[in-house]
Amino acid sequence: MTAAPIDLTRARLIPARNGVAARLDAGETVMVVNTHGKQVVDTWAFNARDTGEFMSMEHSRASMLRLIPRVGDTLTTNRRRAILTFVADTTPGIHDTLIAACDIHRYRQLGAVGHHDNCTQNLARALETVGLSAAVTPAPLNLFMNVPVADSGQLDFKSPVSEAGQYVALRAEMDLVIVFSACPQDMVPVNDMRPTDAHFLIA
Repeated sequence: MTAAPIDLTRARLIPARNGVAARLDAGETVMVVNTHGKQVVDTWAFNARDTGEFMSMEHSRASMLRLIPRVGDTLTTNRRRAILTFVADTTPGIHDTLIAACDIHRYRQLGAVGHHDNCTQNLARALETVGLSAAVTPAPLNLFMNVPVADSGQLDFKSPVSEAGQYVALRAEMDLVIVFSACPQDMVPVNDMRPTDAHFLIA
């Protein structure tokens, strides 16, 4: 899908390898821009009044009856209520709902020594900036992430197919807190081995 470039002068930065939280009122729309292309953005949403209710990938898949959301699909919470709806997608439409957020344990398994930035920590820190915390790390909506599923059921990690400036737009279906993490994964090719910034814009 071809669309006019997004004016990033009004957008908020999601710094490479870091997370950002923001509040959305019901009916507001957030555009998530893959600024440089090939960057995965882990995305979470929580009920603004109760972080015990959050966007759930397993509940969303049961509702959508597909692995990858499309324009018009609504993502649901762990209480099976609507929380975000895909209203636009200028990418080829490849995203992921299967893979857990990266964490210190994942990087240790991959051979990292010492600290490695990770999306689980980014979520916790971002929530702290808005005075919140979460008891668990829900499975994220991995925007732009390319995890093909073979006919055999085998999964693979591939570089994103999104290009610089492409975006998705999500409409809030309740008052919520949204968190984005510009994934720092640089040990498998999910970010084309080169984590970069992304941006978001609330309208």
